[in-house]
Amino acid sequence: MAKEEPVRVEAVVKESLPNAMFRVEIKGGHLVLTHVSGKMRMNFIKILPGDKVIIEMSPYDLTKGRIIYREH
Repeated sequence: MAKEEPVRVEAVVKESLPNAMFRVEIKGGHLVLTHVSGKMRMNFIKILPGDKVIIEMSPYDLTKGRIIYREH
């Protein structure tokens, strides 16, 4: 059985939460709880509310995700 590919979506950071967690809003107004990917943590990339980011979500649970890229 093939592994499911993650869903990549553009989003805007709405709220910063403890432990490198963020609440982001995707198109359509849905809020998703996300955490920062390991590479972004290792390179100390800062994320602030209002930043545009790209997130990955599992096709099975669309309420949680991982921030993989912050746009300039």
